[in-house]
Amino acid sequence: MKKKLTKLEKSWILYDVGNSAFILLVSTIIPIYFNYLSEQAGLTDVRYLAYWGYAASLVTVVVAFIGPVLGAVADNKNYRKPLFMTFLFLGVLGCLFLGCGTHWLTFLFIFIIAKIGYSSSLIFYDAMLVDITKEERLDEISAQGFAWGYIGSCIPFLVSLGIVLGREMLGLTMQRAMVISFTIVSAWWLVMAFPLIKNYRQIHFVERKSSAIAESFGRLWETLKGMKYDRKVFLFLLAYFFYIDGVYTIIDMATAYGTALGLDTTGLLLALLLTQVVAFPSAIIFGKLTRRYATGKLILICILAYTGMAVFALFMKSQPQFWTLGIFVGMFQGGIQALSRSHFAKLIPAEKSGEYFGILDIFGKGASFLGTTLVGVVSQVTGSTNKGIGVLVLVFGLGMVFFVMSERKGV
Repeated sequence: MKKKLTKLEKSWILYDVGNSAFILLVSTIIPIYFNYLSEQAGLTDVRYLAYWGYAASLVTVVVAFIGPVLGAVADNKNYRKPLFMTFLFLGVLGCLFLGCGTHWLTFLFIFIIAKIGYSSSLIFYDAMLVDITKEERLDEISAQGFAWGYIGSCIPFLVSLGIVLGREMLGLTMQRAMVISFTIVSAWWLVMAFPLIKNYRQIHFVERKSSAIAESFGRLWETLKGMKYDRKVFLFLLAYFFYIDGVYTIIDMATAYGTALGLDTTGLLLALLLTQVVAFPSAIIFGKLTRRYATGKLILICILAYTGMAVFALFMKSQPQFWTLGIFVGMFQGGIQALSRSHFAKLIPAEKSGEYFGILDIFGKGASFLGTTLVGVVSQVTGSTNKGIGVLVLVFGLGMVFFVMSERKGV
């Protein structure tokens, strides 16, 4: 197998470096700033965690509705790049204007817009995978994307973290420090996207007709009707619905959870930075392991590991325990995300990748409505954030069952 990355593969990987800076901010500094705004408004820790979960859930519901339709439209010749750019700019501008949200409710509204742009851009980005590399390289290139995204995103994060934590020395208010951080991350995200915008060409597509949008609806409907006959794809989607739901819930709510437990803010951020550093080599290793082991077996190992992490979170009370959890998340996060993406790309027709990845988003990021909502509801009902996160044990368990079913021969 050719090991050197092509120019187009590098361009595709760079976008992961760019957008990962935003999602790292979402997982770390943004919840802390939201906690700062909510404290000013007199919100309790439990309500803070619940509202953050509800906001994340609203984003995923919106993307779940628009994703498959836009993905189907993007499969038309020369449609994928313009749609990708539209949501890229929506996400970047949303990130930039987050600094305008000085009240917790206004901030959540702008955050929802930014996150919709981010999540929707990934539908088209993931669909580009079949265009930018060969089938035998899908696993490794997908893993490289996540790996460099993890380590590359640390650059703007460290700069932003230094500004936020050192704001008093710099003579900045919390709000001013966050405005600067949002500007840095949005600029980084946009610059890293330029090579992909310049070099990407849609190779796999369906021929555009006079009524491309209406015809895309028809194709999507036919695909959904035929899904029941493709049991391997259908069972994988069910499995993905549950296990990646748990993964994204942990990503979205990690810092919010640790903050609600009363853990030290600086320690939390450093632990999550450690997660990024550990995830870099781990994702690359999982990509290389696909040369010797079946992708399905590696995904199953990752699901088992995440189930154990959810059990561990039930009893987590101290910062050393949070650091331990962060290390284990880093070891398996890149593997389960990257291999799930490439595994699915092998199961679907390349010319309809946008449509299928849009459907995947319903079962993945879109379906994380379940996890974030469960965490929010259980936390409020029981008054315990540990029990709220612990409910993910059930989510991962169901994902494991359906994934094993999808891997059976003859399915």
